[in-house]
This record gives sequence, structure tokens and C-alpha cells, in this order.
Amino acid sequence: MTQIRYVLFAATGRFVLLAAGLLSLASAAGLVGGTGAASLVGAASLFGAADANAQSIDEARTAFEEGRFLEVDEARTAFEEGRFLEAADLAEALGTSEGYALAAQSLAVYGHHVAVGDDRKEFLERAMKLGEEAVRADSANAEAYYRSAHAVGRYAQSVGKITALRRGLAGKIRGLLEDALAISPDFAQTHMALGSWHAGIASAGRIARFLYKGNREDAISHFERALELAPDSRVILLEYALNLPELDREGGRERAGALLSKAAGLPVRDAYDEFILQDVLEALAELEEGG
Repeated sequence: MTQIRYVLFAATGRFVLLAAGLLSLASAAGLVGGTGAASLVGAASLFGAADANAQSIDEARTAFEEGRFLEVDEARTAFEEGRFLEAADLAEALGTSEGYALAAQSLAVYGHHVAVGDDRKEFLERAMKLGEEAVRADSANAEAYYRSAHAVGRYAQSVGKITALRRGLAGKIRGLLEDALAISPDFAQTHMALGSWHAGIASAGRIARFLYKGNREDAISHFERALELAPDSRVILLEYALNLPELDREGGRERAGALLSKAAGLPVRDAYDEFILQDVLEALAELEEGG
């Protein structure tokens, strides 16, 4: 029986299955017919990528020929191992929405958790630019909007709440997150980020609440949805726990402790998750000390 080799990689924000060998097996089964691009589309449909189109196939073929699917794996591995600057360079070089989004994520993580002093601002500014590139490269990529919002959020934290509000960064973050949810309503981390956004605006004062319409009720709603979608996400557990004492002044501290305890017991997945674990342990210690 003829062997068939398939390569799975991201193209224009979707997973497209590119047949890289003969399709005689599928044809024999009566599931794929034709040759060339038509057979590629048929193979994609057979394996769950029914929305593949001619443009996706052309881009997929080009990426395969250039070996870019390997570079995506290399960039993700670098990120997972904590080589964030290398991951950013590898991902940016792809010139795709997926690549720019990963590069923005890598630099935002590095800028927030590793960089110090003036270097932090430089890395976060670059992260924001790459987030914008990710959105421009594919306006239907929810991940691009989320990573762009994440980069802007980290930058806003670095300049302070008042400066961030004055520069209109709060509105920009919300817009990006709402665009991400419009594309992917069950994007757990986007719900988490909107929960944090509403919580931050709600605690920023009357003027901020009036201008941006942030409120505790929406914060809780988004956090609860994020937990429902990803109950074992350490970062979601952390973000909700950090905001709960202010969002729920009666039972918030107790529940925050439970969420942090759960987060502390989860296995570490990668270098970024290790940073989150350290934040969890610090928050848990502060909570236990009555801070």
C-alpha cells in the first residue's frame, strides 16, 4: 500500500494539512479525487481542514518548501525552554501572523519577567509592534489580537496606571481583547485578560470607571468563564486569585487562597509557567501573612 506523508502546520491562522506524497490511498477509499491543488484541498477536508482554500494551499506549499514549519517548532521549543529572545527572533523571521504573535509573546514575557531597567521598556515596545504586525498579517487570527493586547498590557504595567490611562492604553487593550473574543468566543485566556481589565478599571477610580465602563460584575463574569474553559490553567487561577479580594470583599480572600493552592500544585509545563509558579507562591505567602 502506497505510503502517504502529511505535514501539519499553521497557515493564515488555520491548520492546513498539506499532502506531501502520493494520495493514492485516499483516492482508493473514494475520499479524495483529482490531482494537484484539488487533491490537496480534498486531503485537507478529509483530515478536518474543510475550509482550506487555494490561497491557503499556496501558502502551505510555500511554507513546506521553505521549511518554515520546522522554524515554528524551533521557536516554540526555544520559548518553552526559556530562550525567549531566541524564540522571538526565530518567530519574527517567519513573517507570518503566527510567528509575529509568538514573537510578541516571547518579548512580553522576557520584558516583564526577566529584563530590568530601561531594557524592559525597549523589549515591551518591540513586543507591541510585533503584536500589531500579527494582527495586520491575519485579521482573523484571535491569537494575534490576544498577544497584541498582552504586550500592550505589560507595557502599561511598566509605565504605571495613570500614564497608561492618559495614553489611552486601557481602551486599546479592551478593543483588542474584544476583537479576539469576537473571533474566538471560547478563548479562555482572553476571558481572563478581560476579567483583569475590568478589575483594574474598577479599582482605578471613578473617572476611569466612567470613561472605560470597567466594573466588578463583568470582571467576575469573565474570570468565571475563563475558569470554566480552562480550570487547570495556572495563570488563570493566579490572575483571578490576585483580583478576588477586591472583587469579593466577603469571601474573596478565602477563595483566592484555594485557587492559589490549586495553582501551586499543578505540574510545571515550561519556562514561562515556572515564572507563573513563582508568582503564585509569592501571592500565596502574602495572603497567608495577611497582606
